[in-house]
Amino acid sequence: MTGGSWNMRRFIWGVLGLVVLAVAGLAVFDRIAPERSAALAADLERHAAHLQRKTVSIPGFDIVYLEGGSGEPLVLVHGFGADKDNFTRVAAHLTAHYRVIIPDLPGFGESSKPADVTYRIEDQAERLDQILGALGVSQAHFGGSSMGGWIIAAYAARFPDKAQSLWLLAPGGVSSAKPSPMLQTFAQTGKSPLVIDKPEDFAHLLDMAMADPPFLPYGVKKVLAERAVRDHALHSAIFLQLHGQSQPLQEIAPQVRAPSLIVWGAEDQVLDVSGAQILHDALPGSRLIIMPGIGHLPMLEAPRQTARDYLAFRKAL
Repeated sequence: MTGGSWNMRRFIWGVLGLVVLAVAGLAVFDRIAPERSAALAADLERHAAHLQRKTVSIPGFDIVYLEGGSGEPLVLVHGFGADKDNFTRVAAHLTAHYRVIIPDLPGFGESSKPADVTYRIEDQAERLDQILGALGVSQAHFGGSSMGGWIIAAYAARFPDKAQSLWLLAPGGVSSAKPSPMLQTFAQTGKSPLVIDKPEDFAHLLDMAMADPPFLPYGVKKVLAERAVRDHALHSAIFLQLHGQSQPLQEIAPQVRAPSLIVWGAEDQVLDVSGAQILHDALPGSRLIIMPGIGHLPMLEAPRQTARDYLAFRKAL
């Protein structure tokens, strides 16, 4: 072996050793400082997606949101129990094309969570309009996951001149669909698996929400689990308002005139995929994509493909 080859091997092993030490150090940091680790992970993903954290106020609520990119506004609305960062990974493929705005809805994430107001779909659609008014957005394209999809459909029906298109990712509210495992559990126990009262239930929530959950650092899972437990009482009440006091989506859909893309994971355990065809039939001129091997959150499970399908939909408008 020549001296040059030996030195190269030593260099390579040295680099690998540094990598191993760095990974081990990050793992230790993740365990001993989970809150700081979770904040750092969120900041890194937002930076990679060219998103910045901002705030705005509407009557009764302080709203935290992410914004980045330029072009036509694309407003992304998260689902029940979720927050703005559910869209960060897919937004990394969208901010080069659009001005992306992702709010924490009232009652969720970092936004205000008063317990003495109602959070029906109709209420949240009105608040979404207030948020956009405060941001100076008079017209936009919209995307929504689960409850967020239900909200943006109600928004498009209520404000037809303001919604240019809809991207509906396994939207809630299709009450005539086959009961999902989540809804079966709710019917049998009166409790939704999406509303947890102890941190150890968070792992089951992730398994139900996604067919193949992406890697999440320990700190992120710990912080999200603890926040879900803190929000248990409020979110239990909101869940009942959604499923007992809000207009079903299949009744709203015929009033929607915006071109729409429906995306549903074939393995969805939260909202059964049978709702996809029901909504497609009820929503004039809609397009439907069913993603094999994907659960309830396509934008987290397959962000690149989900973004590609959306970009193709927008290009065809």
